[in-house]
Amino acid sequence: MTITEKILANAAGVDRVRPGDFVTCKLSLVLANDITAPISIREFREMGATKVFDPERVVLVADHNTPNKDIQSAENTKLLRDFAREQGLKHFYEAQGGGIEHIIVPDKGLALPGDVVIGADSHTCTYGAVGAFATGVGSTDAAGGMALGETWFRVPESMKFIFTGSLQPWVGGKDLILYAIGKIGVDGARYRAMEFAGPVIESLDMAGRFTMCNMAIEAGGKSGIVAPDQTTLEWVKPRAAREFLAFHSDPNAEYAEVCEWDAGDIEPQVAFPHLPENARGLSEVGEIRIDQAVIGACTNGRLEDLRVAAQVLKGRKVAPGVRCLVFPGSTEIHLQATQEGLVETFLEAGCLFGVPTCGPCLGGHSGCLAQAERAIATTNRNFVGRMGHPKSEIYLAGPAITAASAVLGKIGGPDELS
Repeated sequence: MTITEKILANAAGVDRVRPGDFVTCKLSLVLANDITAPISIREFREMGATKVFDPERVVLVADHNTPNKDIQSAENTKLLRDFAREQGLKHFYEAQGGGIEHIIVPDKGLALPGDVVIGADSHTCTYGAVGAFATGVGSTDAAGGMALGETWFRVPESMKFIFTGSLQPWVGGKDLILYAIGKIGVDGARYRAMEFAGPVIESLDMAGRFTMCNMAIEAGGKSGIVAPDQTTLEWVKPRAAREFLAFHSDPNAEYAEVCEWDAGDIEPQVAFPHLPENARGLSEVGEIRIDQAVIGACTNGRLEDLRVAAQVLKGRKVAPGVRCLVFPGSTEIHLQATQEGLVETFLEAGCLFGVPTCGPCLGGHSGCLAQAERAIATTNRNFVGRMGHPKSEIYLAGPAITAASAVLGKIGGPDELS
């Protein structure tokens, strides 16, 4: 079996599963945020539930419209706060100790190897980086999970993505996943588990792995996953507050498809509007002026991402007429970035450094685009109207390219800076 099949079989209490099987699995964690949780809470009550299945395994995070941007978002967050107090939830995060859900959940040791995690947010697939089966669900399914502690799945087929060779300068996890999506398309892994492997993945840090698994959904994937190795265990063990099981694919496991690429052939990637599959190498981009650069989000808001961006911006200035917005992934990352002098670097370069929030990624607040404006962002989606006006444009890239573009005033890389 593949790692995904083994995790689902274990959670279902059976010896073996095959793609296409229907299984009912015990859940390790159920997650919802300030947009999806209000619906889940309503459905939870309508189904007659009175208590969550485990107050330590239901997680609520206010991050999409936090700090609250209007009365409705304030009411939604209050609903989460009241529900968390009523149910005695151990894990409700808003301000203190909070941040973007898909960064703080693994950072706090809440998603672990071998877990089965559902979240009322499509980028729940992020947690596959620690070797968990994690997938997004609708708010109603999340409500059922909150009440029952289990849900059903159709076991997905698995696709294997093997990266060999060595990374080019400034190429990271964001470039690898954009390249893969560019090759297979936004529906190329539809309802499949995307398993990332090979020597390049083994040498990739956890931040890069989180980025890749985060965007599995952008290829239509049911989940993304990296088998736990020494890097994983060294990262997880200090954070884990409970026991976990690390699974690995069998050598003779069957895959629906295997894609293998030499990372040495992959240059920094830029995804053009209005789909992540419109990925091009940096050398193919041409002259594209920008109005805004956004560094952060659940995709690239980790400390490692901020370090890369700060390295590019150090001693330089954001181009006149360009807004460069930086959002750390959590309050802890914000503190670390301050202690390391990264915040000072960003501010001296002319960036605006914000609080941990999804902010402009979903067009929520703190950086919405006007008509005809163009942004480059480390976020995960560039759909029509995703960051504001439907006639604006979003280009996706990693932190190095986004930071360099902020200085250049057009899309470009660090090697173009003087």
